[in-house]
Amino acid sequence: MQIKHQVDTNSLVFSIIEGLREVKGFNIRIFDLSAIEKAVCDTFIVAEGNSTTQVSALAESVEKKVLENTGEKPWHIEGKTNAQWVLLDYIDVVVHIFLPEARTFYDLDGLWSDARITDISND
Repeated sequence: MQIKHQVDTNSLVFSIIEGLREVKGFNIRIFDLSAIEKAVCDTFIVAEGNSTTQVSALAESVEKKVLENTGEKPWHIEGKTNAQWVLLDYIDVVVHIFLPEARTFYDLDGLWSDARITDISND
């Protein structure tokens, strides 16, 4: 049984993007999965870092910004040990932070191409 969050999804997404941009995450995309039947969540946010150090820093920045802005902590975290792909699960919103080669290999962009996709500028 999944428990729905009380936090507004838009506030959560904004906080995640803010955390990613603060540590210079790039190729950030928001995948709106809400119209896709049997999707695992409502929103995926995918981003990249150039090194395992940056991937770890991005994950920490997202956790910090989300906690500061919404009071939420991730329900589940995976991948922090090797930091090639870190997943932060906020139930309704799941964040994927990749090294570029891992992102290409797992191709979430291709797997979820039927979602409504928003690209976030690197500015």
